[in-house]
Amino acid sequence: MKPNFITRAGYEALKEELDLLWRVERPEVTKKVAWAASLGDRSENADYIYNKKRLREIDRRVRYLRKRIEIAKVVDYSDEQKGRVFFGAWVEIENESGENKRFRIVGVDEIYQRKDYISIDSPMARAVLGKEVDEEFVVSTPSGLLEWYVISIEYESS
Repeated sequence: MKPNFITRAGYEALKEELDLLWRVERPEVTKKVAWAASLGDRSENADYIYNKKRLREIDRRVRYLRKRIEIAKVVDYSDEQKGRVFFGAWVEIENESGENKRFRIVGVDEIYQRKDYISIDSPMARAVLGKEVDEEFVVSTPSGLLEWYVISIEYESS
């Protein structure tokens, strides 16, 4: 199985979500299911049906999070990264028409939380990896090749 590269903050967020689901939400929903089941006929009991469905959703997410955390490879900042674009970098880029973009290169489990995060597996991230400030790179898109220039590179300390 392919390693799940993730930032320290992303790893902690996954662990917090797992803990919340397992220790808080699941016990609450389980109590509701037990209470609704004690009322008798379950086939038309909306509380029972809804909470049983929610319990399945929680269990599915818990299984997913446990698997992702198990294969997670936390990538912390190293001084050797300074000056070049690597995993975890905040990168500001500009094209010839003056359009600017700023994003952070993170793991696939982190991109859904923020719009300014992109996956390490995305074409943009793959094209900019290893580049330095003022260096040009080309991204292949469905509409053709696009040229960009690296304006700045920053890292958050963990």
